[in-house]
Amino acid sequence: FYLWGCAPFYCLYLRFYDNGRISLSSLCCAKTGLGLCLASFGLLELVYLLVEKSSDIVHHMVFLLSPIIRSLTMILAVLLIHLERLRGFRSSIFLFLFWTLAVICSLVPLRANIQAIIDEGFSADAMRFVAFFTFFTLQLAQLILSCFADQRPATLKPIYVKNPCPVEDASFLSKVLFWWYGRLVVKGYRSPLQAEDLWSLREEDTSEKIICDLEKEWAKQWAKMQQQESTLNGAQALGYKLSEQTQLLRKLHKEQISGFCLLRTLAKNFGPYFLTGTLCLVIQDAFMFSIPQVLSLLLGFVRDEDAPLWKGYLFAFLMFLLSCLQSLFNHQYMYACFTVGMRVKTAVMGLVYRKSLVINSAARRTCTVGEIVNLVSADTQKLMDFVVYFNAVWVAPIEIALCLFFLWQRLGPSALAGIATVILIFPLNGFIAKMRSKLQEVQMKYMDGRIKLMNEILSGIKILKFYAWENAFRERVIGYREKELNALKKSQILYSISIASFNSSTFLIAFAMFGVYVLLDEKHVLDAQRIFVSMALINILKAPLSQLPFAMSTTMQAVVSLKRLGKFLCQDELKRDSVERAPYHPDIDGVVIDNGTFSWSKDSTPCLRRINVKVQLGSLVAVVGHVGSGKSSLLSAMLGEMEKKSGHVIVSGSVAYVPQQAWIQNATLKDNILFGRERKDSWYQKVLEACALLPDLEILPARDATEIGEKGLNLSGGQKQRVSLARAVYRKADIYLLDDPLSAVDAHVGQHIFEKVIGPNGVLKNKTRVLVTHGLSFLPQADLILVIENGEITEMGTYAELLSRKNTFADFIRLVLGTRKSVSRLSMTDFSIDLSQEQLISGDMGSASIQTMEAISDTEQEQDQEEVGRLTQADKAHTGRVKLEMYVEYFRTIGLAFIIPVIFLYAFQQAASLAYNYWLSLWADDPVVNGTQVDTDLKIGVFGALGFAQGIAIFGTTVAISLGGIIASRHLHLDLLNNVLHSPMSFFESTPSGNLLNRFSKEIDAIDCMIPDGLKMMLGYVFKLLEVCIIVLMATPFAGVIILPLTLFYAFIQSFYVATSCQLRRLESVSRSPIYTNFNETVQGASVIRAFGEQSRFILLANSRVDHNQTSYFPRFVATRWLAVNLEFLGNLLVLAAAILSVMGRATLSPGIVGLAVSHSLQVTGILSWIVRAWTDVENNIVSVERVKEYAETTKEAPWTIEDSSLPSDWPKSGSIGFQEYGLQYRGGLDWALKEISLSVNEREKVGIVGRTGAGKSSLALGIFRILEAAKGKIFIDGINIAEIGLHELRSRITIIPQDPVLFSGSLRMNLDPFDGYTDEDVWRALELAHLKNFVSGLPDKLNHECSEGGENLSLGQRQLVCLARALLRKTKILVLDEATAALDLETDNLIQSTIRTQFEDCTVLTIAHRLNTIMDYTRVTVMDRGHITEMDSPTNLISQHGQFYRMCREAGLV
Repeated sequence: FYLWGCAPFYCLYLRFYDNGRISLSSLCCAKTGLGLCLASFGLLELVYLLVEKSSDIVHHMVFLLSPIIRSLTMILAVLLIHLERLRGFRSSIFLFLFWTLAVICSLVPLRANIQAIIDEGFSADAMRFVAFFTFFTLQLAQLILSCFADQRPATLKPIYVKNPCPVEDASFLSKVLFWWYGRLVVKGYRSPLQAEDLWSLREEDTSEKIICDLEKEWAKQWAKMQQQESTLNGAQALGYKLSEQTQLLRKLHKEQISGFCLLRTLAKNFGPYFLTGTLCLVIQDAFMFSIPQVLSLLLGFVRDEDAPLWKGYLFAFLMFLLSCLQSLFNHQYMYACFTVGMRVKTAVMGLVYRKSLVINSAARRTCTVGEIVNLVSADTQKLMDFVVYFNAVWVAPIEIALCLFFLWQRLGPSALAGIATVILIFPLNGFIAKMRSKLQEVQMKYMDGRIKLMNEILSGIKILKFYAWENAFRERVIGYREKELNALKKSQILYSISIASFNSSTFLIAFAMFGVYVLLDEKHVLDAQRIFVSMALINILKAPLSQLPFAMSTTMQAVVSLKRLGKFLCQDELKRDSVERAPYHPDIDGVVIDNGTFSWSKDSTPCLRRINVKVQLGSLVAVVGHVGSGKSSLLSAMLGEMEKKSGHVIVSGSVAYVPQQAWIQNATLKDNILFGRERKDSWYQKVLEACALLPDLEILPARDATEIGEKGLNLSGGQKQRVSLARAVYRKADIYLLDDPLSAVDAHVGQHIFEKVIGPNGVLKNKTRVLVTHGLSFLPQADLILVIENGEITEMGTYAELLSRKNTFADFIRLVLGTRKSVSRLSMTDFSIDLSQEQLISGDMGSASIQTMEAISDTEQEQDQEEVGRLTQADKAHTGRVKLEMYVEYFRTIGLAFIIPVIFLYAFQQAASLAYNYWLSLWADDPVVNGTQVDTDLKIGVFGALGFAQGIAIFGTTVAISLGGIIASRHLHLDLLNNVLHSPMSFFESTPSGNLLNRFSKEIDAIDCMIPDGLKMMLGYVFKLLEVCIIVLMATPFAGVIILPLTLFYAFIQSFYVATSCQLRRLESVSRSPIYTNFNETVQGASVIRAFGEQSRFILLANSRVDHNQTSYFPRFVATRWLAVNLEFLGNLLVLAAAILSVMGRATLSPGIVGLAVSHSLQVTGILSWIVRAWTDVENNIVSVERVKEYAETTKEAPWTIEDSSLPSDWPKSGSIGFQEYGLQYRGGLDWALKEISLSVNEREKVGIVGRTGAGKSSLALGIFRILEAAKGKIFIDGINIAEIGLHELRSRITIIPQDPVLFSGSLRMNLDPFDGYTDEDVWRALELAHLKNFVSGLPDKLNHECSEGGENLSLGQRQLVCLARALLRKTKILVLDEATAALDLETDNLIQSTIRTQFEDCTVLTIAHRLNTIMDYTRVTVMDRGHITEMDSPTNLISQHGQFYRMCREAGLV
């Protein structure tokens, strides 16, 4: 019936399904052969009947029909097998069901035949028995064969994929039961999984495929929205002035719409697959509701002593079958949800990444890097949860309604009492959910603040160490953290109320219903059927009740996340048309700006006005002007980075750009220079030579294969700038925009680069070059000079023309030439030796990656290149199971006093639950006298008292665990913070900030929420399971025989799973870090990436990183499904055992006890899977404790303060410094950076330190501040050995003005004085002396002016002046100046020098000099070379000695 009835529809379906044909395989041949054998059996039977039984057949034609129909059916089956093969159908559900039914139908005759053999003997009808058994065996063989999948169709033969995903080749049965996953689990159990063991992603899961489809769709939606907005703006332009309120409403509306559009786009792409999952959910519900009906039949059977036994067995098997089918469909649904969730994550990450490459600078200012990374980490996670729980929003109410309908059937109108209870529980939880989501927003706000602050602390850690500011920032972080934890605590207490009301909901509903039912009419009797079927229904009711609020809150969070994502994806983009890109043509100008007015954002005032520039092909144009006059903005305008208000910009040919602050990727030096182009050796060498990088390669441990740390950590400022320049030169572009590339390098190197690269004889001599510069010596060689003041070009012309005009430019040049004979910077005689020894040492460096390169034999050298060049330690995945000590560590942090009461409360809560359930079974067995039961009031009373006791205990346990969790996470965060802040500089150079931020955000978040939640769940369910086992054993002690092996098997499966799952979780979190690091880098270097036109390459890179992460995420969620399917099968076996044992022992068992046992055993499947999920959650998240504790073991710097130190409060009084045979190494085994330096500096002395790059100038500063500890010798300040005092005592009493000016986000005032130790007058005085007073008093918020992340809303020069103001405010007796004057124009430079001369007159000043003229009036000059002091005397004496210093001065034109 089944086959003939459905075959036409199936053929129709196959007509539309075409995957190409499958060639004949052995499997297909075997199926065909068996099918034909089966068909021939029918024919043989026909012949047999015609010959043997011809006399009977005359009367009974039906005997002939049966074999004919059977044969035809088998032939149809064979035809279907081939039809499927031709349509490329690899594994057939349809035929599998047919063979299953065929085997099941043959079971009845099989039993009859066996019975006949037992009764009559085999020989009675040997022929028939042999025929039947052969037939049955063939059918069974067909069933087994239909479980396997055929080979791939010829058209689908895959392009070779390394380690393809087995699900593609799995048969339908294997897919349903997740057997295809088994191999990985076994592999993971034998040895910890590695990344290479994981399968490649299926094509439909890869970024490329998903985002390709999605981008088209999103582009349509985005265009629609832009259109709507422009119509609105059009109306506004007609002269309607909008009130602020209307504008705000419109902005909110836009955010909402954008979120909705994103949802619509996602739904279009992923909806269809999601709907197939939803179908499975609906089918699962149907099975779920049929189980209590079968239970009712079973209990009826136990009560009715005359019912035949087979009925009992049938009901028992039926319950087992329904339970199994229910769990299979449920997990297919979950699998579909998680797959969609994974694709949504890929899609959203891709969209955000692409968007971050095109947002304009105004939008970039509103979204910090931290926020963008948060969109990718937190908000995508919320969307994934939403996909999984969304269906519960509409399915749950339907399930609740169905439950109540069935309860009404059992209990009549009293079911309404249950509804009333539900209605009471719900608003309470809705209200709680709303309050929690508010609290969560608060908590997220503080968390964002904390992460943003941590990001800055990690970027500016060097400054914190120099200024001894760690404590001020630590307090700020702790402030955020406390507020975050307070919000969390309130939220957790509310959550506990909500959990308690849910967990007692079963009891409350039962209590209300039974109470009302019994009290309404004393004729109402509660028997086993009524009680336990109702309890089974109430247990079903619990799932939707508990899911609904969760689903709602997840949906709410997803809506917020969609809004945030939508808002970001709808940010304004750079206008493509702001710069016209023309192809290169030898006859037209390189860059033309015609009457251009530019601003940084739509609404801000223009910062460049009336700009008219023509840059001729192949010319060198120099741009000069004061700090903050708009030089860099002019280049940005040429790149199209600014908002064009009016005018035209035309750029002809390709562009290369060197930004003012070099942007360096975390990759090898070679990759930084090639930047995606292939390597042409001769040109590459030429570029390295021109950019003065060859000597640097000598010192780098693996030459150009050395890995550069994040933001170029292990390169000095000058090296970073040269690498940035080399990247541009290697490009062979037509137009070069150079934003002050020579400021960060030493003067002589600058000279070399100008000659070899930029100047009239350089590598770029035929290219168009626009150079922003402060170096006046280069101006005479420029073809055109633009002078910018306050955003306008005031003069332009050649050097000679400008001098002859006698305007501001000429006055300025004269002023400078008056003060010094020549404006050349410090230069060096022998340049070639000069850099050969450069030790890669600079103020930036505690180089974490230099290894001494002894003469290693060539072969060895080859292998070591890779290793030696490694700097950052990638986030490593720990392997194996989580160590027990992590749990011990976690519980120790909470404290024993907390843990013991929790355990007692749990035990009490479960005892109460057991008691009231047992009480119910006693009640059910209570004999009915005259149609009533006795003492119903007492029974209801006891039942109620036990239930309420349990509810209170639940509230107690959940609150206790939450508070314990908060105590633990507070401690762990504090330890992590202290450990990180106490780490030495070398630690930060070798640890990528992404890893550290990951610890502070993701891992701490897991400790805050996930671990306590997991523990609550796990303990709750473990005790619940104990209760169920006790009940089943009470009813049927014989079940112990089954429970024991099941438990062992359960433990066995569990151990397989946990090993694999934990390792997958680790691999997943390790592969997550690079995604964020990459995002971080891209957002910071977006302008460079755009200038070079490398967007597509970066997008591909981001895709591969996301895909790599998904390869470990996919097996991770399949693991859960694999486990659950297997476990629920075990749980269902327990149901079967309880039911069958009840059927067998129905004579001795009362219906009450049977009902109790079977209805409880039905819960086991759920409980088992929850325990494992909770256990794995805890096990997976406890890894976070492990990762947070990791940094407790790393080396720390010396203590900050020393107890009872006898240091006088006004130390250092005089400010004398003495070095005694002082030696310094960057790391053990490396060359000495300073060798046996002995030197004494008297009080109020001004000492200049000069020497080539890498001579050890900056190392001296690092030594005085103990950023690096002495390897030998001592330093004395005022006679006190600095190694014997606390680091903060030392660093807070001396001052440095560092090379790179770092500002933190926060007020300007906080940046000058984070401890609030000075009055406002002091701060204003310092600003006045630093020549910032006019600028600051012009700001709307004055001292409270918010600096943006990294101080980006101040120009580089202004930031340098802020650093000067810091020094003036601290006014200590010792001042160290480290190349502080590199990025300033000469005028500001003069201001600073005179300020330092006057303000620090009575202090000791050490200057690490780059321009000799700044130190010509110092008391002494120290010349350093390769870590030694070669000369030391007053400048005049040194010049008269005609030594090294004299040669330098001669070159600089000072003598």
